[in-house]
Amino acid sequence: MNSLIDNIKAIQVESPVDKIIGQLKQLISSGQLKPGDRLPSERALSERFGLGRSYVREALLKLEFYGLLRTNPQSGTYVAGLSINVIENIISDIIKFNKDSFNSLVEARCHLEFAVVKLAAERRSEQDLAEIREAMEEYERKIESGASSAVEEDMIFHIKVAKATKSSVLESMILFIIPDLIKSIVENNVCGKDRGRRSIPEHRAIYEAIVNQDPVQAEKAMVEHLDEIWEISKAGFQKV
Repeated sequence: MNSLIDNIKAIQVESPVDKIIGQLKQLISSGQLKPGDRLPSERALSERFGLGRSYVREALLKLEFYGLLRTNPQSGTYVAGLSINVIENIISDIIKFNKDSFNSLVEARCHLEFAVVKLAAERRSEQDLAEIREAMEEYERKIESGASSAVEEDMIFHIKVAKATKSSVLESMILFIIPDLIKSIVENNVCGKDRGRRSIPEHRAIYEAIVNQDPVQAEKAMVEHLDEIWEISKAGFQKV
């Protein structure tokens, strides 16, 4: 009887924010919303979804973090040039193609993030620190709530670190590589089921190094954070 109970998994209820994100991503992916298209107002979207404006606002903010939307304070929210089609059609195909391609993508991600975190430590502003800390704490809240992973929150943390470099090219590269790669790592349980909790102190170490404007320590913290997936990749991705 105990073994049966152990095999029953908790049911993950999709949040209203996730449902909004899912619908908007589908509209972008299907081409019904194209780069440059302006979205309806928060109020109009709230009425259409039948949800509070706070849910709509959070969903739009997260999609902006992903690089799928951009906001102009004077004129509204638009679909960005970096559409979900690019991420889904290119990165997902690379991940699904074979393990060698996946390993190459992991290697590229690691080297990119090592460079990014050093520049973030050198160039970060107080606003950057506030945004990185908010993303870090949101990740922790998700994990502490009992979730085994926090894919969305993890992406946002790394994207906010990239934003602190003040390099639009590096930020775009992170946006291009990170989302589906993190999702695939979690879905395939590459690093074990408790990976989400182990990332909490690692994120904090990265954040503290950026606060202290210590690029050497920041790179060291990022190396330690990515060490497990790096070693698995070098070993031939045997855990999948």
